[in-house]
Amino acid sequence: MRVLGVDPGLTRCGVGVVEGVAGRPLTMLGVGVVRTPADAELGRRLVGIEQGIERWLDEYRPEYVAVERVFSQHNVRTVMGTAQASAVAMLCAARRGIPVALHTPSEVKAAVTGSGRADKAQVGAMVTRLLRLDAPPRPADAADALALAICHIWRAPAQNRLQRAVAQHAATAPITSKGRTA
Repeated sequence: MRVLGVDPGLTRCGVGVVEGVAGRPLTMLGVGVVRTPADAELGRRLVGIEQGIERWLDEYRPEYVAVERVFSQHNVRTVMGTAQASAVAMLCAARRGIPVALHTPSEVKAAVTGSGRADKAQVGAMVTRLLRLDAPPRPADAADALALAICHIWRAPAQNRLQRAVAQHAATAPITSKGRTA
């Protein structure tokens, strides 16, 4: 499985590609950051992020895109920019028919470090170890993107089985008079 992880942001949008399967050593294929100038007009910044994501999709041809799920922060302006960058990544993937998965920051931290409360340094250290790198990717947004890809590779098989089971149950369960499955 080849996954492009995206840690969305308007100024620095972390991107990283990991290949592998759960239970086996993983391989980093690429890591970086799509940058836009903080003083540029919002529309131009979104176009810059789109162009950067498109280059990564062209070069690495991932089977899945894993994006950090935007969560409520105290700074509404920051969360809005993150949500906009996230939407650009999802749009680029959807345009190509690539499935998109959203993972929360705590889910990613728990998958990679064992603790949903891990800090950036711990995530970077575990990404370095899991991918057998010489040093943690910099900036932290790049390491976070790799962590998203790792999380998806490890969690996708279980999530897929669960989705299939739910779909199968819905297809075979009798429908009640209120239109719901029993």
